[in-house]
Amino acid sequence: MEEKFKKIIVEISRVFLGIVFIFSGFVKAVDPWGGAYKILDYFSAFELSAFNFSALPLSFLQAAIEFAVGVCLIIGVYRKLSATLALLIMLFMTPLTLYLAVKNPVTDCGCFGDALVISNWQTFYKNIFLLIAAVFLFMWSQYMTRFFSKKRYFSLTLWVFIFIFGLSYYCFYYLPVLDFRPYKIGANIPEKMIIPENAAHNEYEVTLIYANKEGEQKEFTLYNYPKEDDSWTFVDSKSKLIKKGYQPPIKDFVVTNADGFDITYDLLSNPSYTFLLVSHKLDKAKDTNVDKINDIFDFSKNTGYNFFTLTSSSFDDIKTWIENTGAEYPFCTMDDITLKTIIRSNPGLLLIKEGTIIDMWPNTRLPDIDKLSNLISDSNKGKTQIPNDIVTIILLFLILFVPIKVVYLFDYIFSTNRKTKIKINTII
Repeated sequence: MEEKFKKIIVEISRVFLGIVFIFSGFVKAVDPWGGAYKILDYFSAFELSAFNFSALPLSFLQAAIEFAVGVCLIIGVYRKLSATLALLIMLFMTPLTLYLAVKNPVTDCGCFGDALVISNWQTFYKNIFLLIAAVFLFMWSQYMTRFFSKKRYFSLTLWVFIFIFGLSYYCFYYLPVLDFRPYKIGANIPEKMIIPENAAHNEYEVTLIYANKEGEQKEFTLYNYPKEDDSWTFVDSKSKLIKKGYQPPIKDFVVTNADGFDITYDLLSNPSYTFLLVSHKLDKAKDTNVDKINDIFDFSKNTGYNFFTLTSSSFDDIKTWIENTGAEYPFCTMDDITLKTIIRSNPGLLLIKEGTIIDMWPNTRLPDIDKLSNLISDSNKGKTQIPNDIVTIILLFLILFVPIKVVYLFDYIFSTNRKTKIKINTII
């Protein structure tokens, strides 16, 4: 009875941990730049900016390890090792997320990327359950179901790493194959900036600091401060956020032109097409396709469409970019974090119409003029090319698990034949 109980606990823990790790690793893998930006947030919060150079490699590595551990748990490969790694990860993450929940140095831990944003306290509570499951797995890993012979362990694990690193690199070189950001293709920016009338607002705890005639300071609330007592003098106030209100998906989309005027409304309400070249930092932007960018600007000018460059760069960096590339397009300024959220490429190109994102391209896959002409032709006007996420998920699932299934069938047939031969030889 005790053995059966342990088996049930281990199998539940294995599936629970495996699914969470696979999901966590996968959503990081499809957005390696997003993971790198979150790691940079951590480095900034813990004053580790000297390690900023490692943010992108760590993003790749974190996604791969989480995903591989999750798959190994699900298919029962390297049971003791995968259980140990899961426990070590949770022993690191649980106290870290407790610190994040108490001190709040970053707004969210980023454990599920942009796919699922949860509060720091929710993350900590989630990690408590994961840690308990990891402890059970570590203690009783021998009860995990094994689906493959030990001879197949290395090849299976190698394939999982090849898959996840390949997926990460593809999304790094181009754009995320699954886009969880608010600026994905088909999104209407103005609609995502709206705050509903009945939405909850931020709630703050306000503390008022007063001093008496002897110079002694005391803290009061809004309900008990010495309003009509002349013996107390107001010194200072401080506020603490106690409950976060509704936050629209897009809240910092503000565009300022070279003259310092806010052109956000004009940009998003324009019924015609507008090209947006996005570069959060021009001094770090790749200039390998500047000729193509210039051609697209000429195309927009000849067809009567607007073209703007959005950047957070300084005037000197803008001037240097113009001198090096011969750019004639206008430059506008915008918040750096917003620009990095809009597109995971530096530079990247967006095509919008009345605030709706029609399409977007990374620097490595900028469209040629013929493609643009077809996209904005009369037959396609206003139509967005929205990717089918369900098809993408199914395709990725098949790419990963079909080879694993083939190995399973091969392993099963080989093991069955071997057992049959041993039985025949024993009888003879």
